[in-house]
Amino acid sequence: MSPYIFMERNGIHVIDLHKTVVKAEEAAAAMKQIAKSGKKILFVSTKKQAKSSLETLAGEVNMPFVTERWPGGMLTNFATIRKAVRKMSSIDKMMTTTTYTVFSKRERLQMTRQKDKMQKVIGSIADMTRLPAAVFVVDVRKEHIAVAESRKLGIPVFAMVDTNSDPKPIDFVIPANDDATKSIDLIVGLMCDAIKEGLSERKAGKEKAAEKTAEAPTAEKAAEAPVVEAKVEEVTEEVAPVVEEKVEEDTPVKEEKTEEADNSENKEEKGE
Repeated sequence: MSPYIFMERNGIHVIDLHKTVVKAEEAAAAMKQIAKSGKKILFVSTKKQAKSSLETLAGEVNMPFVTERWPGGMLTNFATIRKAVRKMSSIDKMMTTTTYTVFSKRERLQMTRQKDKMQKVIGSIADMTRLPAAVFVVDVRKEHIAVAESRKLGIPVFAMVDTNSDPKPIDFVIPANDDATKSIDLIVGLMCDAIKEGLSERKAGKEKAAEKTAEAPTAEKAAEAPVVEAKVEEVTEEVAPVVEEKVEEDTPVKEEKTEEADNSENKEEKGE
């Protein structure tokens, strides 16, 4: 952590805040792009100082988080975790139906305890149907298992790294105090704000695409209208001379018929 340390005073290392700002902005920009692509970011912190703020801020942007205990193999053995999530959801559904009353009181109590235990550990990742695109960690030393699993699967790691931690396994290092509640709130809030911007841009892009698709048929109809008018004019120009010729041919016949009718009337009058 020596590149990020400003000075040492009475055995306490002071972090260079200028570098903290630069690294935090880089991490926020990367978070924004990940959120814009529609992928999930997993927030991890089992420290008491970070639990409440992490749950609140990550929940606002609808991102999964782990604040109770990191279940071993959560990323490397993700299929088993998904089975546990499906079991938890099946128990939830069963409790809302009449089949739940068939079980004895002891069995219902065991099922409730099992569901509560699973809800506490994996309830916050129930909506995570696939591996996350990135992992954000508070306190690298405490969450070393999460970092190791992410590195093994090639998932980029964003982390608040204190002066007593090793930044080498971290892809996006944010040098900061990971023990102070205000520091954690500030960094996590900055990351969540970047995620919000990415999600809003994604939503705006979808709305624009929908408008374009809606405007495309009307534009095609507008382009076809002059072509149809031109075709109608061509047909009328072709048909008009033919109609005139037929009219001219029919008029002498009508005149002859009228003359014959007059002659026949005159003959009838003379005969009378």
